[in-house]
Amino acid sequence: MSLQTRLMTAVIGFVSLILVIVAVITSATLGATLELQLQDRLKIASSQITQLVGSYPEEATTVDNIRPRLNPVPGLLFAMSSVEGGTSGAVFTDAAQNIGATADLTDAELAQINESLAGRAIGTVSLKEFGSYMLVAQKAANGANVVTGLPRTEIQNQLTTLLTVIALATIGGLILLALTTAITIRVGLRPLRAVAATATRVANQPLDRGEVKITERVPAFEADPRTETGLVGASLNTLLDHVNDSLAARQKNEEQMRRFVADASHELRTPLSSIRGYSELSLRALKQQTGPAVIEGTTTSLERIQAQSLRMTRLVEDLLLLARLDEGRELVYGTVDLTQLALEGLSDARPTGPDHHWQIEVPDEPIVVIGDAGRMHQVVANLLANARTHTPAGTSITLSVSREGDDAVLRVHDDGPGIDPGVRDELFGRFARGDSSRARQTGGTGLGLAIVKAIVEGHGGQITVDSEPGATTFTVRIPISPASAD
Repeated sequence: MSLQTRLMTAVIGFVSLILVIVAVITSATLGATLELQLQDRLKIASSQITQLVGSYPEEATTVDNIRPRLNPVPGLLFAMSSVEGGTSGAVFTDAAQNIGATADLTDAELAQINESLAGRAIGTVSLKEFGSYMLVAQKAANGANVVTGLPRTEIQNQLTTLLTVIALATIGGLILLALTTAITIRVGLRPLRAVAATATRVANQPLDRGEVKITERVPAFEADPRTETGLVGASLNTLLDHVNDSLAARQKNEEQMRRFVADASHELRTPLSSIRGYSELSLRALKQQTGPAVIEGTTTSLERIQAQSLRMTRLVEDLLLLARLDEGRELVYGTVDLTQLALEGLSDARPTGPDHHWQIEVPDEPIVVIGDAGRMHQVVANLLANARTHTPAGTSITLSVSREGDDAVLRVHDDGPGIDPGVRDELFGRFARGDSSRARQTGGTGLGLAIVKAIVEGHGGQITVDSEPGATTFTVRIPISPASAD
């Protein structure tokens, strides 16, 4: 059964049981009360009749003598028995046209009354002709036994009416309860149906390929976290947000991987094409010609082949370095004097850019960190090379080292044209290229800043860039003693 059916069955079942118990207790209490009231009335009537019978001589205690002096109470039963007067009895009928009329009791009915009392003072009897009666037996002053009875029909009618009213009220109440419960449960479970519908729509979307964006959400009015069912909807919305972000990240990673493969293939295809072309040219020359000219041409081809081989070697080594850094390897920790390292890096970069203005700002005291000296030197060299390559002649490049709290800070600042905002977000991506505004004069693999970022993050630091026309600053923050250092 559904949850709604189970809840309705449980609620209606428990309420029905409670109503039945209440009806039984009410009818039993009312019946007992009515019986006591009837018994009190019967005792009064019995005392009056017994007193009246006692005023007669024993031989005159017959129904015919007593009947005229009794009040014509509808349904009143009276019977008497004495040695001399015999046994007789009668019942006042309740006919509207003749209230005082009586009907004599037969011997069988008298015997049935005697049997029902069986020597007791109070009892009940059910007469086929007159119905159920409550009886009281008393002994009169003249020695006659007097039995007085009042009908229990009124009690039974009242109980029947009460039970009928209770049954009808119960049925009506249960119908109303069923409708109210069904509506309440249906409204209460509506958020769950909204959750199921949303989950079904999401499940029907192709999430295993291509760019995926999950826009389906449980409506806000069905996802109120203050309610139990609404909390389910809110939780599903949170889950869908997380899944959507994960799918977007997956798609971005796939695009980066495809772009990475395409860029790597392109970078390798150029030197391979050159190597193939020069090698074919050398072989053709050796087969067709001889002499010094052939040797000179072959030597030139071999030099070009060597240059392209070195270019491929650098590319492969950079890719291998990035892969090892991604795995948390390749770093060999030791003490590194950033001040000395900055001086050496600037000295190495100055001859490669004689048309730039080089400046350095370092403190008087050395700044020593725990790190990989070779890789940190590569960070400085790549940042300086990046500033030199992407700025025009006459640009001032400043390298500074300082300490801020528990971090050593290395900055490379230039007053060049700045970085195009369109490429700033992917500046540290692999095979990233600066745009034309940076006027790159020489070729490169586009892995320099990616390697810098990987090395810095491998040391537990971070690298940021702030750029605007006339001011570009790369900032590297390295912990003095990184947590990853053993």
